[in-house]
Amino acid sequence: MEEKSIFEMILNREIESEIIYEDKEIFAINDINPVAPIHVLVIPKKKIRTINDVSKDDAMLIGRMVLTAQKLAENLNIDESGYRLLWNTNKDAMQTIFHIHLHLIGGTQLKAI
Repeated sequence: MEEKSIFEMILNREIESEIIYEDKEIFAINDINPVAPIHVLVIPKKKIRTINDVSKDDAMLIGRMVLTAQKLAENLNIDESGYRLLWNTNKDAMQTIFHIHLHLIGGTQLKAI
């Protein structure tokens, strides 16, 4: 059996972390190593290792993650100034936790990519 991800441990309250949003399928936390003043991780409760492992059955969940990030951006007052949504997939993209998560990054002028 595969080890629990740190996100599963946070969700199960085995590791302390402030959950800033939660519903039946998704939760969100602040990144512990932020790259901007606002850096939130939007995480599905269902463990999916990488974006490459997303199936057609997960399409609604992925859409809800994006809509959740959009709502969080509005609540954090960065919806008008701008923000970035980002997925890291596998080692060349620096994915370090193999449980997909969507980065919501903003609160400052971001560098072009």
